[in-house]
Amino acid sequence: MPQLRTDGQAHSGLRTHLTRALLGAALVVPLLAGGCGRSGTGGAPDGRPLVLTTFTILADMARQVAGERVRVESITKLGAEIHGYEPSPSDLKRASGAQMVLENGFGLERWAERFYASLRDVPHVTLTEGITPLPIASDAYRGQPNPHAWMSPRLAKVYVENIRRALTRLDPAGETTFRRNAERYNAQLDALHNELQLSLARIPPSQRVLATCEGAFSYLARDYGLTEAYLWPVNAEAQITPQRMARLIALVKERQVPAVFCESTVSAEPQKQVARQSGARFGGVFHVDSLSLPDGPAPNLLELQRHNVRTLQAGLAGS
Repeated sequence: MPQLRTDGQAHSGLRTHLTRALLGAALVVPLLAGGCGRSGTGGAPDGRPLVLTTFTILADMARQVAGERVRVESITKLGAEIHGYEPSPSDLKRASGAQMVLENGFGLERWAERFYASLRDVPHVTLTEGITPLPIASDAYRGQPNPHAWMSPRLAKVYVENIRRALTRLDPAGETTFRRNAERYNAQLDALHNELQLSLARIPPSQRVLATCEGAFSYLARDYGLTEAYLWPVNAEAQITPQRMARLIALVKERQVPAVFCESTVSAEPQKQVARQSGARFGGVFHVDSLSLPDGPAPNLLELQRHNVRTLQAGLAGS
């Protein structure tokens, strides 16, 4: 079960004079009272509890479970790069009025330790608790957890259960609502898993190479029998080296991969260079670390997955 943690004492020494000057008394929040709830008038303007997530995909998942009982907002905006995000004073001020922060964990939010140090008594919940991570296979992050577990519909159900438990502790009166919403959303994730399984099985085995900018598809590749190849392990280490590019070009040539891809939150130019030098096509843009705008191709996690698979199929088929 995810544990609610506060970090005021553990990290008080990390608070800088700048943060104090910028935020002052706005960050002095009341102590926790009764589980995750807090005394006082903090929360959303409409009176509902305010729960923040570290990025937009988690916000979408949390909203599916919360329904109308809890207001859920993302700290990062649509299209933002999560790995190297730098919280602003306004982020900290908004978070000081939240009842909870939901994070991914597995090293995704490398900025979160400093962020939590300034929040004192706002608890945070790690949604990957209970998941056995896949290790990153190469480069500076070798052996560290690959953080992109939400890209597996089956593992996304672990996130949903952790969200349900956290919200129930925050708002016990909403237990029935949260359980019902979680069951409905899990059924949608099960249907998505079956859908992706059928769609990806249509790709000829010789073409099942997922060549991307970031190594964000390890869980999805494992679930559906794809070979993953990438330019860098995580976007926080996005510097291109000749060795990385040469390795990917060689693999694309050797396997005769028809198309290579990149993610929406980083520049696709390095991958387009791989395409030119390998003879492959640039097949398009995936969404991984952020949702799109509401009228875009990935307004929620379910549509994000469908968009990525359609893009992959079209790229590999040459259409």
